[in-house]
Amino acid sequence: MNSRLIANGILRAIAIITGILCLLFLISKIQVVIYYIAISGVLSLIGKPIVSFLNKKLKNTISVIITMFIFGSIFIGIIGLLIPLVVEQGQNLSLLDIEKLQSNFEDLYVQVLNYFEINQTDAKSALKNSRLLSNINLGVIPNLLNSIISGLGSFSIGLLSVLFITFFFLKDSKLFENSILAFIANNSVKRTRNSFSKISDLLSRYFVGLMIQILVLFIIYTIVLLIFGINNAFVIAFICALMNLIPYVGPLISGFLMMILTMTSNMGASFSEVVIPKTTYVMIGFIIGQLIDNFVSQPIIFSKSVKSHPLEIFIVIITSGLLFGVIGMVVAIPTYTAIKVILKEFLYDYKFVQKLTKDL
Repeated sequence: MNSRLIANGILRAIAIITGILCLLFLISKIQVVIYYIAISGVLSLIGKPIVSFLNKKLKNTISVIITMFIFGSIFIGIIGLLIPLVVEQGQNLSLLDIEKLQSNFEDLYVQVLNYFEINQTDAKSALKNSRLLSNINLGVIPNLLNSIISGLGSFSIGLLSVLFITFFFLKDSKLFENSILAFIANNSVKRTRNSFSKISDLLSRYFVGLMIQILVLFIIYTIVLLIFGINNAFVIAFICALMNLIPYVGPLISGFLMMILTMTSNMGASFSEVVIPKTTYVMIGFIIGQLIDNFVSQPIIFSKSVKSHPLEIFIVIITSGLLFGVIGMVVAIPTYTAIKVILKEFLYDYKFVQKLTKDL
């Protein structure tokens, strides 16, 4: 009898392990679909307050269509901002003069050396002799264009898939929840429903808060760049604001990007009289924007949406970054919020859980 129980236990363990491996293999094959569902889930959480507001006066389907139209308008507006930059860079690429570009970089390099009084004899001639940019292989350009065209095809399919899934997530807010509940035991259905409702509420407010955070930074960056006459100010401001979605690392990247683009947009001007002053003023504006974000926007978002202490959030983001990299930092707060809600619903008897989730 004991040997039969042991054999059954071994077979059950093998079956479970096999099932898990098959599930992981299946996930690896359909990970693109999972990405589409995840993006659609985020969009549906962002659009949830809009649909709820419109439902007070309109039918649900019409509210969803209007919300999707708003999303589409925002997306088209972003593309409209990016097109001038892409067209300008395409023209520059088609008329690219390697010798002139090399000369401009050499002049900028020499001006930097002179401004900071770095003694280096014949710096300009040494850099010219190195012919830094002369070895660029222009044959990669056709390959790059082919890759871009292929990427646009995949992007179009992905966009249509996300729009389709998002529409039904918004139209039937319980669709995803009911799919999960099909695998939940009957005695846990009520608590699972409560968890879904609370998570949806918190994450919806969190993502809306992030959109407001990006909008505030976008406005500040745009004003600063326009004041100092930087080309493509709207595009640069949007990209730099969007980088702030990556906690802690994003602001460093956006600051470096803004500094480089400011310097290169004034490459032909005097380094000491134009480039350095303009870059300094732009970076002061950037720092002011970051201070507003760090001491006003973020505390409000964290305290009002996910209801977690700033130190708690800092530890979670750093830990996630060390374990899973940049992606871990981006998804750290939503994931942590969901875990806290589930712990409160299912394990609230434990003192540690009560302390951790007392503000939820």
